[in-house]
Amino acid sequence: MRHALARLLALVAIPALLSAHEGHGPIDLGHGFFHPFVGWDHLLAMVAVGLLAAQCGGRARWLLPVAFVGGLTGGALVGLAAPGVFTGIDHLVAGTLVLLGLAVASRWSQSLPVLVPMVAICAAGHGLAHGIEVPAGASSSLYLVGMVLASALLHGAGLLVALSTRQQAWLVRSAGGGVAVAGLALLVGMAHG
Repeated sequence: MRHALARLLALVAIPALLSAHEGHGPIDLGHGFFHPFVGWDHLLAMVAVGLLAAQCGGRARWLLPVAFVGGLTGGALVGLAAPGVFTGIDHLVAGTLVLLGLAVASRWSQSLPVLVPMVAICAAGHGLAHGIEVPAGASSSLYLVGMVLASALLHGAGLLVALSTRQQAWLVRSAGGGVAVAGLALLVGMAHG
């Protein structure tokens, strides 16, 4: 279990350190790849989807990450097309953390016809936020490809951590609770900020 947690920490820390020098050169695939790692709200949501997929098992192990990546891509394309139209995206993103975190914490394994759209809708909110945040002058298609690759990697990390801690399912549920609390903290911070 320690090895899985160490891998997850390395997966999170290394890209964040590498992206500390953003702003030099063209904004492209690498910047899109590192973006989900430096926004902890996005990172937590993507890992939570991997945790949820592992808890559900079976086809959910690939269906939930695919639903997230699809929703993320669709939301990002909408955000790229109309960046100034949407407001309140931060509240939506924080709300998805609460929802996904509670799903993991409660080991909510509803049928896939319920979970897949729920995950895709949460992902669309994150994609919208990512699309709006694409810096001017960026190669949006490369940026989007990088973002999708990083998201899939984070889903895989969550899935692997959950599968490697099967004997301690309470750890995964606790991690879900932590994601939900982080979402609530964001919402409270926005309400008072």
